[in-house]
Amino acid sequence: MNFDLSSALAAITPGRPLIITDADGVLLCFTGGLEKWLKERGLYLDLTSYRLQGGIRRLDDNSQILDVEFMALLDEFRCDLDDLDAVDGAVETLAELAKVANVVVLSNVNHGQAIARWRNFQALGIAYPLIANDAGEGYLAGKGKAVKALAARAGAKAFFIDDIPANLSAVGEEAPEVVLIHLVESAALRQLLGTDFPAHCHAENWAAAKAFILGHLNN
Repeated sequence: MNFDLSSALAAITPGRPLIITDADGVLLCFTGGLEKWLKERGLYLDLTSYRLQGGIRRLDDNSQILDVEFMALLDEFRCDLDDLDAVDGAVETLAELAKVANVVVLSNVNHGQAIARWRNFQALGIAYPLIANDAGEGYLAGKGKAVKALAARAGAKAFFIDDIPANLSAVGEEAPEVVLIHLVESAALRQLLGTDFPAHCHAENWAAAKAFILGHLNN
């Protein structure tokens, strides 16, 4: 199975609308899965902002783990991504939208981690092209260039769905023709982020995202 940009480009039908969606926090309950995983290791997630780094503490003494420990833990977790739950409504909504648009998943995992991610997708009934957007930088890779290439291939209305404001901003700068949708897995996380960043739609859930997309396509 190939998880590169060229494979996804080949799967896109030119002239057909395109939906490009993130995985973690949008399709999959990344934070919920991480919290469960950390608890099994005597740790917990203390989110006072939408940054994982600095938010992981030990259950026994409430101490914060070191940055080097954080990076090692995150890499380990990202190699075990095959049992995350789907965000409410994600699978069903994308299946409906796929009737009128191409769907591509753009995830900031490396190619090795993408294998576990694909197993997770298969278990949930998600069968869209998956791009491992590591770009040699792991989960910190930008998404602007990939989205620009995908939208150009489609040559039609294109939508980008992500939970991280920086990703939405990057795509807005690189591919201003793409419609930006902010969507995050839970109301608590959405409240942490607020709405002070570029997005054409701040969707509370997948039903709202679907209504917004179909409204654009019908205009």
